[in-house]
Amino acid sequence: MLNHSKNSKVLKTIITSIVLMLLVSSINAQQLNTAVQVAVNTNKASANAQVRIDKLNDQTDDLTGKYRIILNEIESLRAYNKQLETVVGDQREQISSMNNQMTTLEQTNRGVVPMIIEMVDALNKIVEADIPFKKEERQKRVAKLENMLGKSDVTTAEKYRKVTEAYGIELDYGSSVDSYGGSLPSGKKVDFLRVGRTTLIYQTLNQEISGWWNANLNKFEILDRKYNDEIKEAIRVAKKQASPDLAGLPVLGAQAAAGGQ
Repeated sequence: MLNHSKNSKVLKTIITSIVLMLLVSSINAQQLNTAVQVAVNTNKASANAQVRIDKLNDQTDDLTGKYRIILNEIESLRAYNKQLETVVGDQREQISSMNNQMTTLEQTNRGVVPMIIEMVDALNKIVEADIPFKKEERQKRVAKLENMLGKSDVTTAEKYRKVTEAYGIELDYGSSVDSYGGSLPSGKKVDFLRVGRTTLIYQTLNQEISGWWNANLNKFEILDRKYNDEIKEAIRVAKKQASPDLAGLPVLGAQAAAGGQ
């Protein structure tokens, strides 16, 4: 009876030991599994973290590149703005200069325009008082100038240039010889010979009758027939049809009218 009790205790002890060992093994296995899972999770987390780090690096590089591009654009804009400021400043100076010139020009116009009007009026009087060579042409030139004076689209400088140009033409008449075809007040066709602006002679187309403008009487008069050949030759020379030889050309005065009507 004593032995049975003793064996029972031993068996309980063995069973208890086995249970304890199983429990310890179970605990160790769970801990190992947990450790392995933690390691796996850690590795996954590290891999994911590395992916995010790489992505952030790429984004950082991209942002850095964009930032540098923006910096370059800012520098370019600064340079452009600086240049633009210079251009604007120069334009302001030009505008100021033009305003000053316009003011000066307006003041000049107030003095020049009346003078130009007086010059055209004086030119008209010269043409009317002068010997009547190319009178219609000269009158048209004066009329054109008078019409130009009233045009707002013609500058004062251009008006002045046109008027002085007309004066230049009139001035040239005083030192030149010219021959041209025309008509007497009666309508008869003749060749005119102008010597300077002092002598105007005519000859009929058949060279039979010659005459001159008598400024004292303010009309044309017939000359003596003895002048016909000299006048004919002078007309040829003026038309560049012969070499100059005006030695026989008459020096006319009021007394030359003695040749008759």
